Amino acid sequence: MGLFSRRRIHKAVNQCGQVDISEENGVRSLHLGSHTVQSAMRVNRPYDLEVEYTRRMVAFLLFHPEPRDALLVGLGGGSLSKFLNHHFPQLHSVTVEINPQVVAAARSFFFLPPDDERFSVVVGDGARYVAEHPESCDVLLLDGYDERCQVEELATQDFYDRCFHALADDGVLAVNLWGSDPRFEAYYERIGKAFEGRTLLLPSVTRGNMIVLAFKRSPGSPRWQDLRQHARELENRYGLEFLKFVEGLKDNNLHTEKRLLI
Repeated sequence: MGLFSRRRIHKAVNQCGQVDISEENGVRSLHLGSHTVQSAMRVNRPYDLEVEYTRRMVAFLLFHPEPRDALLVGLGGGSLSKFLNHHFPQLHSVTVEINPQVVAAARSFFFLPPDDERFSVVVGDGARYVAEHPESCDVLLLDGYDERCQVEELATQDFYDRCFHALADDGVLAVNLWGSDPRFEAYYERIGKAFEGRTLLLPSVTRGNMIVLAFKRSPGSPRWQDLRQHARELENRYGLEFLKFVEGLKDNNLHTEKRLLI
């Protein structure tokens, strides 16, 4: 019956590979030449973050609650781009995606908004864009995968160094990595080297995704009491499980009884 049988609603092929769209039980998914879900959206709630790892990527809001300029590398179905655009009317964001068929699919099937003065999608090389735009953002979200694995050009020491320089002084980087990738430890060490050890690890619960948060300058050593209070406020505002994010940070990073150590 083919790759997705009756669930597939769209297929496109170009020099970057194959892009498929499937839909089942009200959830529309993007695939890059395999059954693996690269992005998903509940059709009747298009601005929600359906996939857990995308929700954990916005854990940066615990430390940087009012982003001004966001740079996203890797579009997928546009979940993170749409979420930020929808919830932060003051935010200017640029999303860089190398595959024009992914952009077309996000526009046609995932309710990605049109470009305007504060929201834009650029078809291009994410590594090059980051290198050419120093100090251009205070939030940088990196989700750079093809149909097989992490894109190597988006995981070199030079690239992570350039991510550091792309951020404003108070900036934060959020990276999606696969914990089962044999190169995970090398990637994590590279991020730590670029950001002088100012990193946090937040694993996903339901899949093997590992979210790394990295800070251009230290946010200090926040008290658990303050982080939990802030998490409750964010949960009420955005409907995401920020209290679980705080517990995940506690379970996977250096801390004392009273403070998270960054």
